Formats: sequence, structure tokens, C-alpha cells
Amino acid sequence: MNESFGRSQKLKSKKLIDQLFAEGKNIKSYPLKLVYIPIANAENAELKTGVSVPKKLVKTAVQRNRIKRMMREVFRKNKYLVSNDLSSSYAFMFIHISREEMTYEKLDRSMKKILESFREKI
Repeated sequence: MNESFGRSQKLKSKKLIDQLFAEGKNIKSYPLKLVYIPIANAENAELKTGVSVPKKLVKTAVQRNRIKRMMREVFRKNKYLVSNDLSSSYAFMFIHISREEMTYEKLDRSMKKILESFREKI
């Protein structure tokens, strides 16, 4: 099982991010929200993933960065739930929607719920 989260798996395209927020579907599981969209012209089935913590909800950069690190780590550990079943490529954006400090365990449970819901939808 490959648990890497390399450069090729990160969502960096401005065009794709704009399209994701304009046309994407979403799944919520407090404290996370997943916005996703299929990628049309990808050569192999993979996930392009980004994480976001709004400045409006979490005021200090230190806390935002800590939450983003935890979200990336939780996704890295649990991406096998969806990556094994993929037939096409998808762009993911995980958004933190809570004001309070989250524990790793709570983020882990939420991420697993979201990924299971996504797997059922596709």
C-alpha cells in the first residue's frame, strides 16, 4: 500500500481549483467538507488533493498551518479507501469548517466518513 503524498498528487492548478469551486459537488462530515470534481483529460486514474483552512474561522497562521498538516497526514493515511477503486481521476479539496481546535482522532474519523461517502457516490 502506497502511503505517499508526492508532488504529482497535490492540487496546484489555478484553473482546476477555479473549476472545482464553480462546478464541484460536496460532502460534509463535521469538521471537514470535501469538494470534488472529475478531471476530464487525465492520462491515469489519480487524485489531485488540496487542503484549506479559512482565515475567517481560524485566526492565527500557526493554528491554520497545524490543522493543514494534520489534514494532509490524515488523508495520506486513509487515501487507500478511495484510490484503489478509482476508474477516473478526481480533484479533491478538503476544507476545515470548524472554529475550534481539532484533535487528530476527530479529523481521522471525519476523513474516513467522507471518503466512505465519496466511494459510495462514485
